[in-house]
Amino acid sequence: MDIEIIAVGGYNEVGRNMTAVRCGKEIVIFDMGLRLDQVMIHEDADIENMHSLDLIEMKAIPDDTIMNGIEGSVKAIVCSHGHLDHIGAIPKLAHRYNAPIISTPYTSELIRQQIAGEQKFGVNNKLFALKAGQRYTISPHLTLEFVRAQHSIIDTVFPVLHTPRGAVVYANDFKLDRTPVIGEPPDFARLRQIGKEGVIALITESVNIADNGRCPSEKIARDLVRDTITSYEDDKSALFVSTFSSHISRVKSIAECAHEIGRKPVLLGRSMERYSSAAEQLKLVGFPESLSMFGNRRTVDRTLRRIMKTGKDKFLPIVTGHQGESGAILTRIVMGDTPYKLEKGDKILFSAKVIPNPMNRGQRYLVEARAKMAGVRIFDELHVSGHAYKEDHYEFLHLLNPQHVIPSHGDISMTGGYAKFAEEIGYTLGNDLHIMRNGKSVLIK
Repeated sequence: MDIEIIAVGGYNEVGRNMTAVRCGKEIVIFDMGLRLDQVMIHEDADIENMHSLDLIEMKAIPDDTIMNGIEGSVKAIVCSHGHLDHIGAIPKLAHRYNAPIISTPYTSELIRQQIAGEQKFGVNNKLFALKAGQRYTISPHLTLEFVRAQHSIIDTVFPVLHTPRGAVVYANDFKLDRTPVIGEPPDFARLRQIGKEGVIALITESVNIADNGRCPSEKIARDLVRDTITSYEDDKSALFVSTFSSHISRVKSIAECAHEIGRKPVLLGRSMERYSSAAEQLKLVGFPESLSMFGNRRTVDRTLRRIMKTGKDKFLPIVTGHQGESGAILTRIVMGDTPYKLEKGDKILFSAKVIPNPMNRGQRYLVEARAKMAGVRIFDELHVSGHAYKEDHYEFLHLLNPQHVIPSHGDISMTGGYAKFAEEIGYTLGNDLHIMRNGKSVLIK
């Protein structure tokens, strides 16, 4: 059986991830992601109403037109987790394939919401929720298995495609967190077993390959947040925290710290409400009873007015806007576009890193500069990454012992950095180690 790996998107950049694996005449697609910064540079971009071909031209979603030249039929679309750079293009592309979309229960719910908001295309693919530890028979020759992983969003897995020639492991994205805040550590025992059974190819992220050592556990981020928040237990000023809306573990830690010091945690922002309410409904997280959440702009402003009136020391708002995005709650507060007035001594905690592109850096600088003009104290980088570091990748390779390695999810400096690392431990570029670019493919011999 021929096995061909097709790099559709996410091999020239961080974002718009999409990889196709052809086994004989059967094809399995892994992820269909969005590259948000390519959309943000077009101020009038309204994704829900845009055509896929326009978004492909903007380099915002994968150029899957290359799939027209691949012989075979798509049997499944598999998503590893619910971040937009992995599921954001599904409303634009999935309808082209007569195949179910298979993902974990939380990811499936986020995909369902994405499809519901789509205005241009009708997406009628069946959504199939598969839990970590379960298997799905794609065809007589192909079986999909979800192996438990950890990342900066809950319900993340390593999809493993079992073929007659061995397993193809898709590892975009992961960290080897042995002390997670939500859920269990990655299933090391199963990964080791799969390695013994035989892995013909590993497709792996390369985002943090330049970082030495191991990626710190989410427990470390929880401690960073707790140390800062609890040190202001008797402070009468405002405490705002901004983090990734999809980072449910972090939101839970912040909410629990607020509860600990006698402040009511309040989630503000559409995406904050969407991600957290979905996690709560699926019973994947338990928040303090005092927590409330508001997404609608009018109710957010009403809540901010109530906080001003009741006393800012009674609440801890957890808000969108850590990248300085226009329209996000924190940005609106800082720019004076809400009933809330920032005052000297108020504090803003960023439990997130700036995503490194010029637009985000500029927007975030503007938010911080305006906040400081009002006398606000800024606490930055109360955060740990959701992506494996070099020593995590070393351990991962030794667990799986793959015959072939394909670095993905990164620009050439990242995938090239991974190739250099893999060569140091015995792989050979062009033989069993393959650097791919969008639109290219490799036949696994």
